[in-house]
Amino acid sequence: MASKPALPEPRHKIPVTVLTGYLGAGKTTLLNRILTEKHGKRYAVIVNEFGEIGIDNDLVVDADEEVFEMNNGCICCTVRGDLIRIIEGLMKRKGSFDGILVETTGLADPAPVAQTFFVDDEVRRRTSLDAIVTVVDAKNLLARLKDSDEAKEQVAFADVIVLNKTDLVDAEELAAVERQIRSINGWAMVHHAQRCEIALDKVLDRHAFDLSRVLEFEPDFLDGGHEHDHDEDVTSVSLRLDEPLHPDRFLYWLQMVLATQGQDMLRTKGIISFKDDPDRFVFQAVHMLSEGLHQRSWRHDERRESRLVFIGRNLDRDLLEAGFRNCIAEAGERV
Repeated sequence: MASKPALPEPRHKIPVTVLTGYLGAGKTTLLNRILTEKHGKRYAVIVNEFGEIGIDNDLVVDADEEVFEMNNGCICCTVRGDLIRIIEGLMKRKGSFDGILVETTGLADPAPVAQTFFVDDEVRRRTSLDAIVTVVDAKNLLARLKDSDEAKEQVAFADVIVLNKTDLVDAEELAAVERQIRSINGWAMVHHAQRCEIALDKVLDRHAFDLSRVLEFEPDFLDGGHEHDHDEDVTSVSLRLDEPLHPDRFLYWLQMVLATQGQDMLRTKGIISFKDDPDRFVFQAVHMLSEGLHQRSWRHDERRESRLVFIGRNLDRDLLEAGFRNCIAEAGERV
């Protein structure tokens, strides 16, 4: 039987940028910067989350780009097949976008994600892995490198490293962080940033992914069998309420949770519906460092509900759920 002729290589492969980095480092902030800059390009966006309730997808700015969301699994493990299917579907949309941005969960190992663009024939033929961009948190990176294999892998596989939140450390701490980065990865370009304010030509269209370098420290990279074991102590608790919340009770309760359990809380994020408030309240925290703001008005076509996700260690779901429910505003109660 005659062999099936190989399909011709496309003249232009779609560049793919993988945005990775540990929980709370600033990946979504960087993604939003890319989507709001006036660069004249159109991107397809793939967002992956750790937990069964989607938050990050709603934290991506309203833009023309189409956002594909994959929940309840790590992009490098259980939903990798979904990633391939989404990319193959995108390839059928001729001329509709200039690149693909993949934002991984903070617990992802970049190696299996990068493998996707080499081990699947159709994906390899139609796309080109442009760069793995790792966002790291200058305040917490040293601690994460001690207790998280994923944080080490994210630094090791990076082509570009955005050393973010430099305003939260002094010069001596910053130098120590950069030395540790260099001890793991001496090849990546390192850029200092606050709130991921960085020129986009430093992270996009870099042609920076070097397969030969990867094969030096991961000889079996192209075998497609990269093993990845998550820290089983890290779990997520996802909460949802349809009733509007009392703002004072909610903020007091959340601050108390972070104050007493902050060392175990790797990441907290939520979109909250307050009583008599037309705007969505967005809350994010890394350990005990938190911030919240009114993002935009609730749209008429979206469900007004409060969603809150905790990612960390030693999480007591029943206790967190009871505290969350105690924040519901009572009928007739003034806020």
